[in-house]
Amino acid sequence: MRFKNRSEAGIQLAVLLQKYAGDNLVVYALPRGGVPLGVEIAKKLHAPFDLLITKKIGHPGNPEYALCAIAEDGEPICNQDDIGYIDNHWLQEEIDRVRGEIKRRREKYFGEITHPDIEGKTAIIVDDGIATGYTMLAAINEIKRRKPGKIVVAIPITPEDTARELRKITDDLVSVEIDPFYLGAVGAYYDDFSQVEDEEVIYLIKSLEEKRED
Repeated sequence: MRFKNRSEAGIQLAVLLQKYAGDNLVVYALPRGGVPLGVEIAKKLHAPFDLLITKKIGHPGNPEYALCAIAEDGEPICNQDDIGYIDNHWLQEEIDRVRGEIKRRREKYFGEITHPDIEGKTAIIVDDGIATGYTMLAAINEIKRRKPGKIVVAIPITPEDTARELRKITDDLVSVEIDPFYLGAVGAYYDDFSQVEDEEVIYLIKSLEEKRED
């Protein structure tokens, strides 16, 4: 299975998510890569749209290696095999720094910090793929704090072992394909996997808002 780009992947997911079209729901995208998919899904389901901003905390010895991931208000999700070797003071400072960056990013995208009321509703969490899974776990924990009625994760391609784990902690996992032979990189499933810039995120959010005002 390959997708032309993220928008096409979002359209295909939206078809599978039609079973939730009658629900009182909110579509949450993980920026930046999940935004083109989430916007397509929100359009097709005529649903409110929001972002779930998560960021990884890199290992002090190798910033590209994800030590933890954190969402806007939830507790960090960390690699328990590594966390015991990390200085607690450094980790807390890094958590505070990343929380500040998340707040600045939300203000940049939306202009103000607001959240749709999700209590008792269906939350659909969307991303363009999944690697270590830490950012998705942080997103799920964040949403659970807001007391939704149901949590649905929507990812175009999901590794089979990851799918099993996600189904244990959510109400549903919706994927175009569950791959038992995962290729190891999200970009391997896309013809166009170019980086989504902040400007594109802002444009997509505004275009969705304008479409609803028409």
